[in-house]
Amino acid sequence: MKFRSLALIAAMAAFVAAPVAAQTTLRISLQTSLKSHLGQNLAMFQKEVEEASAGDIKIEIYDSATLYKDNEVPAAVGAGSIEMGVASLTRYVGDSALVDVMYQPFLFDTEAKVRKAVAAGSPVRGPIDAAIAETGSTVLWWQAYGSSVFLSKGGPIKTPADLVGKKVRVFGKTLGEFVAAAGGSPTVISGSEQYLAYQRGTVDIGMTGVSGVQSRKLWEVMDTITVANNAVIEFIVVINTNVWNGLKEGQRAIIRTAASNAETALRDGMAKIEAAAYAEAVSHGMAVYQPTEDEMNAWRGVSNPVYATFRRVNGDAGVRMLEAAAAF
Repeated sequence: MKFRSLALIAAMAAFVAAPVAAQTTLRISLQTSLKSHLGQNLAMFQKEVEEASAGDIKIEIYDSATLYKDNEVPAAVGAGSIEMGVASLTRYVGDSALVDVMYQPFLFDTEAKVRKAVAAGSPVRGPIDAAIAETGSTVLWWQAYGSSVFLSKGGPIKTPADLVGKKVRVFGKTLGEFVAAAGGSPTVISGSEQYLAYQRGTVDIGMTGVSGVQSRKLWEVMDTITVANNAVIEFIVVINTNVWNGLKEGQRAIIRTAASNAETALRDGMAKIEAAAYAEAVSHGMAVYQPTEDEMNAWRGVSNPVYATFRRVNGDAGVRMLEAAAAF
């Protein structure tokens, strides 16, 4: 009996001491709410990864900029302070000015052109993903956010003349150049700080995506949407490269597949997402203004300096990228 007791104790000790496979946890910083379409897209990715890995990989989403603001994500992920993050593509313009090809005024003015530009390995996306890789982060997928609109109070923004002397919220350098070329005064403000900026009158006019109007309830502080569609808004999901390289190949395969599925689902659903956002904005009293063709020509007419700056800053690489975009 004593021998059996000792054997049982030894067996229990061996069980306790046996190594347990460590679960891999990947934290993601997100500036929008989990209810936004970016948040729901991450939730889709989270579910697929955790199910496909049978719990070997755990995804934790920190939404509403609780850990890092949009402009802090590139450095945080690149340095490994957090494993993953979602950031506006414009946040990488300081690392590569080629990023701002996506924000050249009216360059990608159809869904077909956008899809060709954002396709993995395209002559537009390829150099951008490669440039971001130099920051210590690996791009997993691009998240569609829709087209840029103007927000205002008391009436629409019909022509560049309506921007003259006005403070305008923008979310990137090239968008600021576009506003300045039209006579406005651009101010870069993070998406999570938009509401207060409009409420306090920090800026007179806003530039954002219509889905952002919905997720942030911006109808409470602005009353008119002007459908400018001057730029395509893209977010990207990145992972620290050292973390990525440290994963097992099977884990990377699961993440790659889930990322590809998340990108496709969001891109395919963007038209419905924007339509629903417009409908909800109208239901909350917002007016939606569609500029006339003459008014759109006036907007295009002030865009030339923005293109000139892109060519000058990016040299031959920028010219090649614009030529590729024009050929789509």
